[in-house]
Amino acid sequence: MIRIREIKTKRELNKFVDFQYKLYANNKYWVPPLRYEEINTLRQDKNPAYEFCEAKYWIAYSKNKIVGRIAGIINHKYNEIWGEKSARFGWIDFIDDENVSKALLEAVEMWAAQKGMTSVHGPMGFCGMDKEGALVEGFEEMSTISTLYNFSYYSRHFEKLGYEKDIDWVEYELKVPDVIPEKVDRISDVVLKRSKLRIADFKKAKELLPYGKALFELINDAYKDLAGAIPLSEKQIQVYIKQYFSFVSTEYIKIILDENNNMAAFGIAMPSLTEAFRKAGGRLFPFGFIHILKAIKKNDRLDLYLVAVRPDLQSKGINAILMNEINKACLRNGIVMVESGSELEDNLKVQAFWKHYESRQHKRRRCYVKNLQLL
Repeated sequence: MIRIREIKTKRELNKFVDFQYKLYANNKYWVPPLRYEEINTLRQDKNPAYEFCEAKYWIAYSKNKIVGRIAGIINHKYNEIWGEKSARFGWIDFIDDENVSKALLEAVEMWAAQKGMTSVHGPMGFCGMDKEGALVEGFEEMSTISTLYNFSYYSRHFEKLGYEKDIDWVEYELKVPDVIPEKVDRISDVVLKRSKLRIADFKKAKELLPYGKALFELINDAYKDLAGAIPLSEKQIQVYIKQYFSFVSTEYIKIILDENNNMAAFGIAMPSLTEAFRKAGGRLFPFGFIHILKAIKKNDRLDLYLVAVRPDLQSKGINAILMNEINKACLRNGIVMVESGSELEDNLKVQAFWKHYESRQHKRRRCYVKNLQLL
């Protein structure tokens, strides 16, 4: 018999977070997230998204053993902007037992219905900066620190319980060419001159701080029309600046300014921390931070995180500048492979750009949806 228990205490929240480390302990493709980041994201007193979200967490037990977990989230800002009454499920993990997945998802569905919601989407987080999308292709590909990993049986469970495809994201692995593609280099040079743009110069992470607020405001502006996008709040922006700008490698952050020194676009990449996080096992101390520092200084793989172009400059070749500059940095530092990160499957402009490189689409992840009105 499966028993569902709602999380009420910090001790129970620790159990909620710890379950994934046990479930994937023997999986060589899963990347353990940092425990403190997971807990801070889930705590109401730590996550600024709680200004416009509410959430509940549940653990599933079988014979006093934890066999699954799930979070239910309602993002009121999302519902207001997009005119929906939608809840989300996230942080979902479970053993291959349909009774477990059914009990977990029913807990979210019942709560959502009680709150007047008419649909449930997931896996999703509080906002677009959280990990989202269940893996449906690429189970034998190494995950990254910015994406979810799950066993192949998850999608079967979701579909059997009435969940259908909402949207898909795809990911690419790119080989760094020995010579920058001539067309990319040429377009980059032409666009820089024609649009009177320049690349910001900085050497240290602290020199990035003055650009932090403008960078996240550009994300809000550039992504506002994408499906499900919601603007980051001022408090969220400050948290993300503090969280990410403290350890970034400036070599792979490219900021483009216009003739008035306003931010026109940016691209953020990082040396892959996949193996470092696997060695750290979810903890920075006592030795986890050492593995991370080593990976930042010496690596042959790079992860692309974010690219944003100001709306008035989109479709003008700005991506070529960003990729050209990151390509140069890769060649200087011995990077041979790059992970593209998740992009919507219908983002044909970005996918067309990858044709300039030797690439393969190796992962796909999916957001599912269920209409509660049909229950």
